[in-house]
Formats: sequence, C-alpha cells, structure tokens
Amino acid sequence: MTELLLSLEGTDAGRQAALWLALLAAFSHALFGALQKGRFDPWLMRGGIDLAYALMALPFALFVVPWPEPHMWPIFGGAFLIHAGYKMVQAASYARGAYTVVYPVVRGTGPLFTVLGAGLVFGEQFSGGQWLGLGVLLAGIFGLAAYNLRHVTDNRDTLLPALGLAVITGGFVAAYTTYDAWAIRQPPDPFTFLAWFFLLDGFLMPLLARRRMVALPRADRWPFAKKAVLGALVAYISFGAILIATRIGTVGEAAVLRETSTVFAALIGWAVLGESTGPRRVALMTLIAAGAVIVQLAG
Repeated sequence: MTELLLSLEGTDAGRQAALWLALLAAFSHALFGALQKGRFDPWLMRGGIDLAYALMALPFALFVVPWPEPHMWPIFGGAFLIHAGYKMVQAASYARGAYTVVYPVVRGTGPLFTVLGAGLVFGEQFSGGQWLGLGVLLAGIFGLAAYNLRHVTDNRDTLLPALGLAVITGGFVAAYTTYDAWAIRQPPDPFTFLAWFFLLDGFLMPLLARRRMVALPRADRWPFAKKAVLGALVAYISFGAILIATRIGTVGEAAVLRETSTVFAALIGWAVLGESTGPRRVALMTLIAAGAVIVQLAG
C-alpha cells in the first residue's frame, strides 16, 4: 500500500485519487461532527471516540508500521498541541450552538487560510478560476451560516459565543490541515505518521472527560460505547483520507473539496438530528458544491 501511494505522488492518477479521497473525507467528517453533536454531551462523546481510536491504533503503531525516526517525535508533539486546541474549542462551540449553524462557520473559515498556508509551505498556487471557485464555495458556506443564524431557534442565548468559537475552530482547521500535510511527508512510510498520531492524540480528551464518563448512567454506557467505536472508525476514514489526499495530490485542492462536508452536514442535520431545512438552504448547498467543482475543473 505504501509503495502504491508513493507511486501516485505528483501524477494525474494521484490527483484523481486525491479528489475522491477528499470527498470521502468530506462525508465522513460531516458524519463525525453529527456523532459528536448528537445524543451525548460533546465533551463526553469526543473523549469516548478518542479513547476508542487510540486503543485501535495501539497494535498498529507498536507492531505493524515502521518505528518513527527520532526527528518525528517533535513533529508528533506539534500535531498533538494543534489538535488539542482544535478539539477543545470545537467541543465548546458545539455545546453552545446548533450544529447546522456552527459547522458551516467552522468549515468556511478553514479553506481560505489553508490555501494561503499551502502556498507558503508547499509553493502551491491557485489559478484565477480556482480562486473564483473558492469564492463561490465560501459564499455558499457563509450564506448558509447566515441563513441558519437568522432562522434557528435552538440555543439562541449562547449562539453568538458559539459563532466566535466556531471562527477560532476554523483557524485551527487551517493550522492542522497545513501542518499535518507537511508532517505526513516527513517519515518514509506515511502510515507511520497516521498510526502514531492516532495513538498519541487519543488520550487527552478522555482525561478531560473522565468525570463525565464515570458519571454516565449504566443504561447509557453500552449505547455510548457503540457510538464511540463508530466515531473512531469514522475518524480513521475522515482523517486518513484527507491526509493521504494531501500527500498524493495538492493540499489546497484537497482542503477546498473537503469543505463540501457542509452539504453533507446539512443533510445529516436534517435527516438524523431533526434540524430544519428548506429551498434556500438547498440553493446555498448547491452553491457550495458548485464552488468545489469549479476549483477542481480549473486546476
């Protein structure tokens, strides 16, 4: 698998594979957000998910992938700090605002800064058509957030703090997307970074949520455990897909295409969480998808 991925780097086939991986990451990321925002407290759910994916990663990190070289440990430390900040701010925003309002703001602030960061770190440049597509996509994302803000009735008293936290979360999204895309290029085997990242990243949130876990009613423990394992599997798909996409494709394009997750999030919010939708939201979601298509076709 490693040899196949390395052979795709910088090729047309790699760019096409990165496209589909980014779309897979978009869907799975929206599903992950819905899992964290659903029945259980976001801090509790994130702690359970992280613990599950750390335990899953343990045997792969120790016995399957090549052992990290010494220069990788500071890189893992940087990734840990960025993701810790991201998860804490994200959980705080989800606890204060409706999912269909908070999620588009988080996703809308990320891609622009990621594209700029990819230009600085990797020397990637967007064409004029791609910048147009990014603008269309961002207009759709922030239009969706503005519409939701106007019409949402849940958590109105805490919505403004939730939006502020969502903007900060979007900054963390840009930071970890650029940093992780660089970090996964550092070891000879990209799966070394993935396995050890999930192992090291997975123990902070369970520690922060330990009191909530202990206080969980007995009747809720098995449903919570099942949801945590499902969330861990979705996290592997989401994070793994986007990181591999940024390694074999371009970071900026992958980051923009991932933001079609806003479309999937709105659909999941309507179908699963019972949050309302309508023709205006459908039109804005279409705008988001159109922006992503323009970015891809203009590349």
